[in-house]
This record gives sequence, structure tokens and C-alpha cells, in this order.
Amino acid sequence: MFVLGALPGAINVLGWQFLNTYCAIIQGNFRNTHAGCHSIADMAYVVGGVWLREIVGVLFLVTYAIVAASGIFGSSVGLNALSSHAICTNWFMLVATIAVFGLASVRKFEKIAWLTWAGFLSVYIAVFIVVVGVTTRDRPAAAPRTGDFELGYHVIGNPTFVTGITSVATIFCSGAGTSAFLPVISEMRKPRDYNKAVYLCMGIVTASYLTFSLVVYRYCGQWVASPSLGSAGYVVKKVAYGIGLIGLLVSACLYVHVAAKYMFVRILRNSEHLQKNSAVHWSVWFGCTGSMCLVSFLLASGIPIFNYLLALAGSLTFSPLALGLPGYLWVHDHQHYRQGRWWQALVYYLNCLMIALAAFLTIGGTYGVVQNIIDAYASGEIGGAFSCADNSDSS
Repeated sequence: MFVLGALPGAINVLGWQFLNTYCAIIQGNFRNTHAGCHSIADMAYVVGGVWLREIVGVLFLVTYAIVAASGIFGSSVGLNALSSHAICTNWFMLVATIAVFGLASVRKFEKIAWLTWAGFLSVYIAVFIVVVGVTTRDRPAAAPRTGDFELGYHVIGNPTFVTGITSVATIFCSGAGTSAFLPVISEMRKPRDYNKAVYLCMGIVTASYLTFSLVVYRYCGQWVASPSLGSAGYVVKKVAYGIGLIGLLVSACLYVHVAAKYMFVRILRNSEHLQKNSAVHWSVWFGCTGSMCLVSFLLASGIPIFNYLLALAGSLTFSPLALGLPGYLWVHDHQHYRQGRWWQALVYYLNCLMIALAAFLTIGGTYGVVQNIIDAYASGEIGGAFSCADNSDSS
């Protein structure tokens, strides 16, 4: 919000969440139309053959490794905040990674489904506490304690291309995990209710994100912490992380679980060990969850800024996966719209435009995020990979 300003930021939240909701509906409809599509990679195979399936499969794994890394990093911040940086941050990241591995290694998604509710409620309550907390302070917690300071609140910001596209990618990433919805459809008691669930889910996410972000930005301006749970002062930060830590761990757990399950099925497809509780079955499963956790741990340690991890996921992988591919899925199934009535042709070309938008965000966004990371290392904002430094600003 600080980079874009309140008005452009709000427009971005509404616009991207609308597109993310639309893309989630496209994926659900495509799955219902094409039997045998249980993942986003299966859908890619229908429209692009083996090569596109493999490319999308790799993108899927990389995407969920990055967003799981953001959960591990956020958990390490929470542990640092709660303990006042009692030990090296790397140890806290390792503890978080081990916890995520344990939770994600539960074989059946239905066995950990209750964690989604626990995670959602913990994060929602934690963020709500921070939102209320920032409104009660005379000045932002991260601002200078004495003297005049610049709040940095702007209705319309003045970003450079690099900072602007990074902020846009971060906002887009907040609701772009729609490819994770697909494996859940097969476990729904009433799969036909998928669209209703999407509208409810994305409606709550959009309303909450828009309201909370505008309030925090209004009272904190440029002094918003990353993650934002540390924006309301020392005591509120401890309370917020004490409640929200569950959600941070659960978010990483779910991303690792979904990605590991895709990898697991690909490895053991057409093998008796896929359904058989054999040593091979469990060895491969633990290998999948363990490898995902290892990659996420390395990413969290190598890019130790929460917002940059989200922006990297939004630009490099979510753009083609959650925006470009759904557009292509729709175009594939609606070729007749191109020669139809004027409004059908308009809808057809708007979906083509969505594919072009995904390409722009992938190239431009990735460039912007990488440049921001380089600048952060050069300026000392990032102390270094695998640093023991306190990432919660609590010591």
C-alpha cells in the first residue's frame, strides 16, 4: 500500500482478487468438463500435451515451495518475537521446518482438514488484534520514538517500475493459490458446491484483505512491519504471534502437503505401491514431503524478507500458473466464441488479454523482485543468507 498508495492499492486488491476468483471458477468448470483432471498439470496435458504438463508440474512444485518458505520464515519471526530472540534465527527456521514436515506428512488430506480451520481462525484473529492495536497508538511502533516523523500515507503513491511491479505481484499472490483447490474437489461430499465454496472463500478473503490493509496503512504508513503482525508494538506483537503462529505453520504445511501429493502420485503412478501401505509407499511419501520442506527451508533462509518471497511467488510462478493457464483453458474450451456474437468475441479476447497480462507480470514482476532483492542485499536491508540475526526486531 505504501508504494502504490491507498487508492491504487485498493484497486489492485479488488482487481486481482476478482481475477483470481474467476480463474478458480474456470479451473473447476474445466475439471468437470474433462474427466480425469485431478490437478492443474492434468489440465495442462489436455490443452498442451506432455511438454506443457511437465512445465506446469515443475511450476506447481516451485510455486508451493516458495509460498511454504514464506510460512516457515513467518514462523521463525513469530518464534523470535515470542522468545525475544532466544537463539539463532536459523534454529527457529529449522524448528518450524521440522514442525511443517510432521504436519504435512499425514497421508490423507481429510485427516488434516481440521488444521485449515485452526490456521484460518488463528491468523484471522491475530491480524484483527493488530488492526485494532495500530489504531490505539500515538505513532507506529516502528517509527522513531521521539520527534517528528513522516508517516508516509498517500492516496496515490509515486512508485518506480521496480517497486511498483513488486507491490503488484505481492498483492496478486495473496489470492492466487487457486490451483490448490482442485485436489480438494474430489474429497468434497458435494463437488457440485465447489463454485459456492469459491465465492464464499474469495469473498471473505477480499473483504478482509481490503479492510485490514487500508486500516493498517492509514495508521502505520511506511512503518508497516513485514510480516505485518509486528506493526502494533511489542506487547501486541507477542500476543499476535502467539495466536497466529499456528496459522503460519499450517499454511506452510498445506502447501507442502498439496505439492508433495502431486509429486508422490507422479512418481508412483501405475505402481502397486500407490495405494499399498508398503515400505516403498511410505519411503517415497516421506521423501516427497521432506524434499519440499528442505527446498522451502533453503528459500526462507536465502531470501529472508517475507514480502519478497510472496512477490517472487506471485511473479515467477503464480502468474503463468494461476492467471495465464486458466485463461488458456477457457480459450481452449470456447473457440466457438471467437466467431460468435459480439459479446462472445469480446469475452474471448478478454481471456486472451488475461494470458498476455500473465506474461507481462511474469517477466516484469520477476525482474522487479530480483532487482529489489539485489538492492536489499546491497543496502544492508538483508544482512545475508542463513543469518542468525533477529528477524522480528524484538531484541
